[in-house]
Amino acid sequence: MDGIQELRAKYLSQVASAEGAEALESVRLAALGKKGEISLKMRELGKMSPEERQIAGPALNGLKSEIDAALKARKAAMDDAALDERLKAEWLDVTLPGRARAKGTIHPISQVTEECAAIFADMGFRVAEGPQIETDWYNFDALNIAPEHPARQEHDTFFMHRAEGDNRPPHVLRTHTSPVQIRALQDQGAPIRVIAPGRVYRMDMDVTHTPMFHQIEGLAIDKDISMANLKWVLEEFFSAYFGTKVKTRFRASHFPFTEPSAEVDIQCSWVGGQLRVGEGDGWMEVLGSGMVHPNVLRDGGIDPEIWQGFAFGMGIDRMAMLKYGIPDLRAFFESDLRWLRHYGFSALQAPTIHAG
Repeated sequence: MDGIQELRAKYLSQVASAEGAEALESVRLAALGKKGEISLKMRELGKMSPEERQIAGPALNGLKSEIDAALKARKAAMDDAALDERLKAEWLDVTLPGRARAKGTIHPISQVTEECAAIFADMGFRVAEGPQIETDWYNFDALNIAPEHPARQEHDTFFMHRAEGDNRPPHVLRTHTSPVQIRALQDQGAPIRVIAPGRVYRMDMDVTHTPMFHQIEGLAIDKDISMANLKWVLEEFFSAYFGTKVKTRFRASHFPFTEPSAEVDIQCSWVGGQLRVGEGDGWMEVLGSGMVHPNVLRDGGIDPEIWQGFAFGMGIDRMAMLKYGIPDLRAFFESDLRWLRHYGFSALQAPTIHAG
């Protein structure tokens, strides 16, 4: 029992004099660690007679509990002292007004539209705009879309209501921003380089389609433009937009307003269910393109014997989903600030063409 009293006095003194967390931990290990002095004494209980254990056992357990409690109390005192020192060094004026948190954000569609416009501007394309309610001629005829084309049926296109006896030409909610290209050709002539971003409307209503979405189309007309120029422009755009070198693959297709026409795929891979653009051996279709059809040039007042060029069109909503990992198209219409912040669309900090 005398040895126990000596251990008690020894370790209570060391606990009281320990300076800092490391010193206190050293005391704990020396006393209560696997090879600690008190722990080794506890192992000796097995060698004692029952009578000796009856006396030594409770005494050692009591010592162990007392030293452990002293260690915890000293640790708490150290923490309190550290907090006091920190409070002395730091102070807060509670009378100051709170910092206002910016709440408004630019919508992903607007942000991606601006990103695309800025990239194409570096390549000499300016933004062109046109009405969302178009004549049947601008939306279809001027783009070489024949009267029997499925897009001209009411199950594909929103036609404006006409009262009985109103014989004006049909008007539609534009199904693409291609009419803007015709208007730009008529207004500016050739050579020309424009992009036409904006809302478009189609009778598509299912899980992956909405009746109103957004497109950005491009048009470049000059005397010696080729498909090679088109491929370069698109690869430069995708590389700048996704922030990595992106290869493209052209597949022959058919569009009434271009000839030859091509679907364009971008290089990608899927890793753990996540899309990675610009790497791997996979391909994803992202847009349609081609050389502008001579009939379209004529409708725009351009002589196809002198001028030629390319056009392309892609969905802005889809480009936003691909870049920012947004899985559901409906999120664009049901989003709130928490959703926007989750995908990295923070509150507006600087003026843009949409807010300033």
